[in-house]
Amino acid sequence: MKFPVVSSNRHKGKTLEVDSAKEMITLVGINGEPMGSLAWDFLVDQILTYRKPQQPREARSEPRISLSIRVKYTTPEGTQFESRAGGIGGGGLFIESFAPLAVGTKLTMEFTLPESPGEWLSAKGGIAWVCPKADQYTFSPGMGVRFTDIAPETRNRVLSLVHSVRGIPQNDPL
Repeated sequence: MKFPVVSSNRHKGKTLEVDSAKEMITLVGINGEPMGSLAWDFLVDQILTYRKPQQPREARSEPRISLSIRVKYTTPEGTQFESRAGGIGGGGLFIESFAPLAVGTKLTMEFTLPESPGEWLSAKGGIAWVCPKADQYTFSPGMGVRFTDIAPETRNRVLSLVHSVRGIPQNDPL
C-alpha cells in the first residue's frame, strides 16, 4: 500500500510504502528511490517510548524521594545494564537512561541504599512509563519502574529510608 506525503511541506512528494506481509514501512523519495525502511517492531517501540504516561505522576500511592543510588537491571532476554536511579519509593524507582526501554518491559533489578552501599538488594519490576528527555519532573531521561516482586524486608528498608528523609514518623500508616 502506498501513501503519498501531501501535507508536510518538508516531505511533500515523498511516499510511504507499507508492506504488511513483511511488517515494514519504506520511505520513497520524489524520484522513486527507496530512502530507508523500518520494521513495525521499531515503530511500535518508538511510539511507546515517546508516549506520555497515562496517569499523572502525582497519582503514586507510595511516598518517594529523589535520591541517587546505583542500580543494575536485566531484561527478559538477558541484556544487563548498570545505571543509577534518581528516585525511589515503596512502589518503585526511576532509572536514568538515555535509551529507555519500552513500557511494559519486565526487569530483574539490584540496587543499593546509602546506609549500606556494598549490599545489593533484589527486586523485579515492569516499566510503567518512560521519559525520553529531561523534563520538569526528571532531571535526566529514563524510565519509571513499578515493583512487581520485592521482598517485604527490602520494601520496608526502602520505606524506612523514604520516611526518614521526608521526616515522616515511622509509626504513621502508609
